Amino acid sequence: MHWCAFAFLIFGALLRFLNAQDDLPVAVGDCCEGDIIIVLDASSSVAAYEFANMVHFLSDLIHPFLLGRGHVRVGLLQVGTEPRVEFGLDTHSTQAGLHRAIRHTRQLQGDTNTASALRLAQSMLGVRPGAGRGDGPPKVLLWLTDGMEPGPIDEPMAELRRRGVAVLAVSTGSSNYQVLRRTVSPPIEDHLHFVDVDDISIITEDLRNAIIEIIRADRLQVRNVKATTAVLQWRPVLSAATGTYELYYRPTSDSGAPHIRRTLPGDYSMVELTNLRPATEYTASLTPESNQQPLKTLSVTFTTDSDVPNLQFRNPITVSISDSGPDRVRVSWGPLQPSRVRRYQVEYAVLPVGEVRTVVLKGHENSTVLTQLRPSSQYLVTVSALHFSGQETAMSVRACTQEVLSPLEDLQLRPMGRDSVQVEWQGRADRVQGYWVSWDGTRPSSSGYSSSSSSSSLYLPSSSVSTFLTNLAPNSRVCVSPVYETARGEGLCCTHRH
Repeated sequence: MHWCAFAFLIFGALLRFLNAQDDLPVAVGDCCEGDIIIVLDASSSVAAYEFANMVHFLSDLIHPFLLGRGHVRVGLLQVGTEPRVEFGLDTHSTQAGLHRAIRHTRQLQGDTNTASALRLAQSMLGVRPGAGRGDGPPKVLLWLTDGMEPGPIDEPMAELRRRGVAVLAVSTGSSNYQVLRRTVSPPIEDHLHFVDVDDISIITEDLRNAIIEIIRADRLQVRNVKATTAVLQWRPVLSAATGTYELYYRPTSDSGAPHIRRTLPGDYSMVELTNLRPATEYTASLTPESNQQPLKTLSVTFTTDSDVPNLQFRNPITVSISDSGPDRVRVSWGPLQPSRVRRYQVEYAVLPVGEVRTVVLKGHENSTVLTQLRPSSQYLVTVSALHFSGQETAMSVRACTQEVLSPLEDLQLRPMGRDSVQVEWQGRADRVQGYWVSWDGTRPSSSGYSSSSSSSSLYLPSSSVSTFLTNLAPNSRVCVSPVYETARGEGLCCTHRH
């Protein structure tokens, strides 16, 4: 394995890469958890420029979300004569990758077979006909259509709604309002949009907010953690007229100590906790109290900051590179700090100037494999720890990918007598340093050969394409391997029979 790595700490101002996902406000990006399947009308009735506008609209629509399990998963399928899955729910975990995949989607064309696409969408969402509402995060189906002859869609759409899938629709053409109205989930005014394709961007914010309302996670989130204070934030489920919230919190280690209790008005969605102990783990729970319906209790655990900043504790202490290959490396870091770190962000780009890519991982994860890298290249890799307190620290390393060791392409032996042979080969000479020739038999008299009692070998420069061997034993086996800067590539062997 050929790899190199050196590290340097970054204190104070963090080196920021210009990546779309980095600009997300935590309150927006980390708001939600759910699965979204986009059903995109790509049939021949959709003009090429209309399809391009739809694709750009989708790319902008999904931008604010953190992606991956525990956050938002997005899948895309196209409607045509036969539907086609462009990518599944677990394909993309970064905004950069999802953005590229959506923008590079090529129109399928064909008939508008929406019913088949909806059955495929049911499978992608794990919806089985006849089954009950599934557990797990919320599920959303977003249908973009020009409204031309969608076919028999009432039953598959009804099946999706019965299984708890929220159905939203956007029509850019002359659609049958009654058909689409029956299709979407209530409230109709939020989930059904008619818009000219040239002006489709005007509904981006409204449609995104409608999706957020469906998949907004029921979480008690912690913001701005300091030594003696912290802010709790949650999705409002009450109003001032419908109930109150009961908040309990105490240090986790003091199981015998009484909880601190606060009753909060129903129109609250955040509260600041004060007079906390520095460097202490706390457990908090929030219970909505309402006579209208039972609502679940939300809980969270967090750790307050110490009085004196401890940069050594806050930073990822070590970042290492391993399992290097031509197109991948593994990045690992530690020690883990799940009570302090919300998530880790790995940013990497080829040196000296390359496109920055980003991977976001949870606070309990300590490694990831970076793939689709450029062979024989140096990368700058930065691991950032995003703390519950809102602070951010990072460490960077350089990682080297291996070169591609192309195999020998052809090998031929031409007999030149009873114990002699002309060896000819074909290789890729652009990065080859030379060729290693080995064979069975006694040591030839020419200089430059090395041998043992059973085999001989010869190193030739990269410009060589043949060599002449003599004194070969019966049934000698001749092998030629390309030699690269870092290792020997895969060779070929032939047997000389005489």
